[in-house]
Amino acid sequence: MGIDLVEIWNHMSIIVKIITIGMIAMSVFMFYIIAERLLTFRAASDQSIRYVQALGEYLRQHKVNDALNGARSMGKSPVAKVMESGLVALIQGREALKTEGPEDVGNFDLVDSVNRALERVKERETSNLRKGLAFLGTTASTTPFIGLLGTVIGILGTFQLLRGGTVTINEIGPKISEALVSTALGLGVAIIAAMAFNFFTSRVEQY
Repeated sequence: MGIDLVEIWNHMSIIVKIITIGMIAMSVFMFYIIAERLLTFRAASDQSIRYVQALGEYLRQHKVNDALNGARSMGKSPVAKVMESGLVALIQGREALKTEGPEDVGNFDLVDSVNRALERVKERETSNLRKGLAFLGTTASTTPFIGLLGTVIGILGTFQLLRGGTVTINEIGPKISEALVSTALGLGVAIIAAMAFNFFTSRVEQY
């Protein structure tokens, strides 16, 4: 015997319908974030691998400007963007020391300047990689309870029918189905969101 979702929907109370629509909307946005993050991480990974391979050759030949241009051509790679900031700080610092001299520059520390540039962009790129993950975490933690709310309302509707006297399975069945569908939907969305959140979080930590 199959499940007639249309019939279940028709027998749902207004409140449970609103809850169900809310969870469906959250799931649609969740899948959008998952698809967008997958494409972003794939592009970032591909470009990062290519840049790291090229970077080794640039550095062996002391081609700092080529390394910088290569980084700028890899706009989707967080590794390239971090290296770009460090190389810019290195080139500007060396130019300052060359043109003005150590005495005029004062307490300028080239290594410290490069490190600060690297850390600043690293934090920014990490934040960009985490885009949308907060929603996945929120969805994973809240949708089971939202589904549970729909379940409770469905059970209350069942009790109201029972108070009315003798009822048949055809009358009480839709209310029970309403409660179970809310629970199943909430858990299904939460499981997918939790898996996606953990997967993308682990990917961010790899950079």
